[in-house]
Amino acid sequence: MKKYTIVPVFITMIAMCGCTKTIDKYTVNPNLPVSVPPSLLLRGIEYDMYNDPGNLADHGGQAERNCQFTCANFTYYGNNAYWDGVFHPRSPNMNYSTLTNVLNMENSARSAAGGSDNNPYNALGKFFRAWFFVSMSLKLGDIPMTQALLGASNLTPAYDSQKDVFIQANKWLDSANTELAGIIQSGVFEFSGDSYFADFLGNSTTPALIKWQKVVNSFRLRVLTHLSKQASDADLNVASQFTAILADPVKYPVMSDMSDNLQYVYNSTYNYYPTNTQTYGTEALRFNMAAAYTDSMASLHDLRVMMVAEPARGLGFPDTSYNSFRGAPSGMPLSIMAAGVNSNTTNIYCLTNRHRYYETLVGEPTLLLSYPETCFNIAEGINRGWATGDAESWYKKGIIADFGFYGVVDGANTVIFQQPSGVLGDEVSYTVQFSYDNYFNQPLVKYDAGNPAHGLEQILEQKYLAYFRNSGLEAYYQWRRTGVPGFLQGPDQSGYGNGGTIPLRYAYPLTEPSVNAANYTSAVASQYGGNDDINGVMWLIK
Repeated sequence: MKKYTIVPVFITMIAMCGCTKTIDKYTVNPNLPVSVPPSLLLRGIEYDMYNDPGNLADHGGQAERNCQFTCANFTYYGNNAYWDGVFHPRSPNMNYSTLTNVLNMENSARSAAGGSDNNPYNALGKFFRAWFFVSMSLKLGDIPMTQALLGASNLTPAYDSQKDVFIQANKWLDSANTELAGIIQSGVFEFSGDSYFADFLGNSTTPALIKWQKVVNSFRLRVLTHLSKQASDADLNVASQFTAILADPVKYPVMSDMSDNLQYVYNSTYNYYPTNTQTYGTEALRFNMAAAYTDSMASLHDLRVMMVAEPARGLGFPDTSYNSFRGAPSGMPLSIMAAGVNSNTTNIYCLTNRHRYYETLVGEPTLLLSYPETCFNIAEGINRGWATGDAESWYKKGIIADFGFYGVVDGANTVIFQQPSGVLGDEVSYTVQFSYDNYFNQPLVKYDAGNPAHGLEQILEQKYLAYFRNSGLEAYYQWRRTGVPGFLQGPDQSGYGNGGTIPLRYAYPLTEPSVNAANYTSAVASQYGGNDDINGVMWLIK
């Protein structure tokens, strides 16, 4: 009996082994890659940097209303409220999934390079870490960073202080600059998948990496500028870092003209500008210009306002009079605002320029980080005494570069407005003379070198104007940090139940108190007195 018992078991074991090999064989799909090339991961990471300049909340969405560039006047398509932490979206999109892809990109590139980290993906990985961790911290305050990407080995990561996030970001950016410089100098690299500076096929060249090196250092200037209220902290070394970058343009190249912009470019095949001929019927009359931006432009006799807005014909002035350009207060009730916009010939608030923003599928590029902003950041740093230099020169460079973005020239300019008929393409054009000298000699514009406080306010005002429809929430962050420009507050844009006040931060994601309770509770207690309050003052702006 014993031998008859053993033999079937042995046979069964053989059969099981055979079945296992067969199953393994068929669970591998030969049509799918077993690893993802770094170039494919890079494309997704870069796209996650993009903020939609339009008005619908599909990829950043409401940022331009939060920055008080435009307003919604039709409830069905949106409103002008900020987040409130309860009923309105509680928190911004978090970027930890993107950062996991950064890790995967680095690992894939390392494997392809035989275990070496000396490759463009690794250098850019440091930049992306700085970009996304800073982005999240600007919205929330303290965030998980050091332990955040450990996967299943740590599902409850501790929070890093906002100060440590910014210190680490500057270290990553310095390292990324050094690594890119070495790779560029060697001329030996394989790099593809870049959507911003590469050719149409995503094949990169040495000039593209030079552009990325400029982005790294220009972004570092932005990060240092965010630290203005904490610049005296010896651990941060804001002034010394700022000085080091400006003092050595060979080691730390920064953006030098508009061709260096980190920008998202649209096309007419599949990647349309968010406002276009197809969205005209639902958006053109339901989103109008905001007062914080439009009224400032008009008061400066700034021709850019005619490029981006249409005259409010109900005010009774000629189309090309700066008196015809008035935005609606962002806190105004939507029904009142709509009555002042949608009455065609009697409207008293400007619409966005329908010729510029709706007559094609392509539109203008969306700037993520620009040369004008870099100029203004340098001017601000010099004004604050972080480095030596000519703040006025950088101030003027930033303004002139942004004029160029909107096609404003020194001399005769063509401006095009849609007629009140509402028919797309029914337009009127004018020739308007504009003088750079006259513009810069206005008391409100001429840089006040003898009064640093006023000069700083002028720099910040012009930086705000240059952020229009670009750079995500940067204009809001500037207002929060400096009070410039003077954002308008009211019951219809302050956030549900927030007492007519613009929030100073987002609340943490709703899942955090349950999945990471101890660390969340500790972080809220140390920063905001135990209350995850959207009006709480984070370390960065104290």
